[in-house]
Amino acid sequence: MPDKFSKETRSKIMSSIRSKNTKPELMLKPILRKLGFSYQPKIYGSPDFANKKLKIAIFIDGCFWHSCPLHGHKPKSNKKYWAPKLEKTAERDKKNKAALKSVGYKVVSFWEHDINKKLTICIKKIKALSNGN
Repeated sequence: MPDKFSKETRSKIMSSIRSKNTKPELMLKPILRKLGFSYQPKIYGSPDFANKKLKIAIFIDGCFWHSCPLHGHKPKSNKKYWAPKLEKTAERDKKNKAALKSVGYKVVSFWEHDINKKLTICIKKIKALSNGN
C-alpha cells in the first residue's frame, strides 16, 4: 500500500518525532531527579534514567517504536522498511537490558501509556526498587 503522504510531508512528520524530552520522560524527570536519578545518562544501553549508585536503569518505551502489545501497530505502507526496523528495535532493547543486568543493574521498563495513565503506580515501583524491595 502506498504512503498517503508525499515524501516531503512524511519526512517532516518523521523529523518531528522526538527521541529525548518526550512527554512521558518530562512527566517523570522532576520526580526522579529528587530520587537521585539522572536523565539520559551516558551509560551503555542508553536508558532514559539511571541511578548509578543504586545501579537502577529505567526505560520509557514508546508504544509504536517498541511494539507495545496493546497499542503498537505495524504500518500498512512501506512494510519492507518498517518490519525490519521495529524488529531491530526489539532486538536492541533485549541486548541493552541484558547487558545492564549482567553488570548488576536492576532494569525496569514502562510503556508510555503507563506513564501517561498510571504515573503514581510507576513512581511507586521506582521507589520500591530504590529502597531495595
